[in-house]
Amino acid sequence: MSFMDRVMNFFGIYEDDEGQARDYTTASDAEQMEVRGRKNVVSLHAAPKQVRVMLAEPRSYDEVQNIADHLKNNRTTVVSLQRLPKEEAYRVIDFLSGTVYALNGNISKLSPETIICSPPNVDIQGSISELISDDANDLLR
Repeated sequence: MSFMDRVMNFFGIYEDDEGQARDYTTASDAEQMEVRGRKNVVSLHAAPKQVRVMLAEPRSYDEVQNIADHLKNNRTTVVSLQRLPKEEAYRVIDFLSGTVYALNGNISKLSPETIICSPPNVDIQGSISELISDDANDLLR
């Protein structure tokens, strides 16, 4: 056995009768190499996704569809109703309540004139309504 044969044998390469070199590494060797190579691999699906919270301050009922579109695109939306007349504010709340219900999301009051609407993948916990006086709760009751 020549030196070249021993080197090829060491690396798992053997020559055929026709003189062509072949790789005869075992499956377990290949699996071990593959496992060693995966230690530095990072899944792209594990990277955190950027979360957006939209802020909306509608000035008329016509703008409520844009807010509903944000919810349909899985974006949490904080809605300030300060610039709306009381009757239009009720209509906006009704529309957004229906949208949130259809999407299995959540709607919560943040202040007397501010609400937060969230899609189903966002969980809102807690309540701050205890800090608001009963007179101020009149709009969002």
